[in-house]
Amino acid sequence: MQPYYTSGMRRLWAVALLAVSVASLSAARLSAGEPHVIVAFGDSLTAGLGVRPEESYPSRLEARLRAAGYDYRVVNAGVSVIVALGANDGLRGQDLKSVRSNLDAIVARFQKAGAHVLLAGMEMPPNYGARYTTDFRAIFADVARKRGATLMPFLLDGVAGNPRLNQPDGIHPTVEGYEAVSDRLWPYLQPLLRR
Repeated sequence: MQPYYTSGMRRLWAVALLAVSVASLSAARLSAGEPHVIVAFGDSLTAGLGVRPEESYPSRLEARLRAAGYDYRVVNAGVSVIVALGANDGLRGQDLKSVRSNLDAIVARFQKAGAHVLLAGMEMPPNYGARYTTDFRAIFADVARKRGATLMPFLLDGVAGNPRLNQPDGIHPTVEGYEAVSDRLWPYLQPLLRR
């Protein structure tokens, strides 16, 4: 895996709007004749900050689903604000027990509503210390295991730290970066789909 963060990016983390994305698949159609629904839940990475709406990874997933013959609609529930879960909590140095509890409650709520959950993990920059970054990474695997959710270990795998795939802020993907996120997310999502 490429290094996620460079030393020049560290000063950006205090104001970074990162995402923990939870893509949930509806257990049943909204009503007869309507497609299944996937909800991509997160913050600015999911919202597609800095690119057109059709260039975000949720939009790219919907196009890929249709091209592959799946009858799904993807709802982008990402917002460009700090969300009280996951990466933004970690970047603020929040107690990891609270981070785990928040993430677990969100996944549980989606599952209670009948959704199959794909949990996409995030990583902390190394300047937070080895123990904090390791413990933070483990939260996603622990919650996924506890809840029986599918886990994509790192949403930005192969994208983070690659200047060609990131906007000048070094945080949010470019159009090509979102395409790569969509490509890497696909193998985790496809087994959860039904025709």
